[in-house]
Amino acid sequence: MTTVESYAKIAHAETAPRGLIGGAPMVLPDAKRKYRRQPGFPVPVLIAPATLWLVVFLFLPLISIFIFSFWKSAGHGMVPGFTLDNYRAFFASEGFFDPSHADFLTPSIFVRTLWTTFRFTITVMAICLILAYPLAYFLSMQVQNFKWQLTLFLLAMVPFWTSYLIRAVAWLPMLGRHGLINEFLVSFGIVEEPVSFFLYSEFSYTMALVQLYVVLAVGPIFFSLAKIDRTLLEAARDMGATPFQIFREIIAPLSLPGVAIGMIFIFVMVMGEFATAVVVYGGKSSTTGTVILNYYAIANYPFAAVNAFMLMVAMMIGVVIILRLVDIRKEL
Repeated sequence: MTTVESYAKIAHAETAPRGLIGGAPMVLPDAKRKYRRQPGFPVPVLIAPATLWLVVFLFLPLISIFIFSFWKSAGHGMVPGFTLDNYRAFFASEGFFDPSHADFLTPSIFVRTLWTTFRFTITVMAICLILAYPLAYFLSMQVQNFKWQLTLFLLAMVPFWTSYLIRAVAWLPMLGRHGLINEFLVSFGIVEEPVSFFLYSEFSYTMALVQLYVVLAVGPIFFSLAKIDRTLLEAARDMGATPFQIFREIIAPLSLPGVAIGMIFIFVMVMGEFATAVVVYGGKSSTTGTVILNYYAIANYPFAAVNAFMLMVAMMIGVVIILRLVDIRKEL
């Protein structure tokens, strides 16, 4: 039996209503209940609109991308036909199968770009978690008044209400050579001349992505922490648990579903990023999103579809890994 379960039983025993001869009978969670069907719309009618929407605007486009990835490029579009040249160009570079070539068994630039995109995504996820968890913990655990909780939570959501492009472009006057940060450093004599490190670098790109998407982690973690029964924490304190033990044994495990949901949101959004890489990074490094955009611009739709399909596969693998690490059904 886990520590959380023991604390839950103690809390339930302490809060159970007591009668003349003891506590009220405990209802087992697995007790069978009989439900009577209420009159109303049948289930197929209720799920039909959402199912139709998903089929038309999600599954059909994804299937179309997969089919188009095998077609041939005609220079001004694509023509029907089956070919594996697009996938061969995605995975294998020139001289990949030649032992005497310098690039023997070297992944193509597109595979390396996908790995770079994945690396940036993991970095952004880690920083967002470090920033979002304390904020969500403060709002849910330290702020007791519900009105203040709601007010501060909405205040944290305010940046998300503005345009995505405006939030990305707003970093330019902050990080540029004549931006606010450089002017501050020069005026106080910290540096002799403006630092070019802040803009068009991995630092600026990572910071911009964190600012854009950290709010997606605050919300799920906040709601996950807010759902924790406070009687569990009281029972743990009565048993002599330290604050760190309470966090490690109760708060952290029960908040993992919210962490997983937030990380899935950030993972999917950052993996498909392309605008921030162009605006803040200056196009110095490509992401899979920018590769798709470039090949779409030159009307090479089949190869753009290949990159889009491989990006989708990478997203699915990442989401599956997160779901295997955390039982997200606890949050539902």
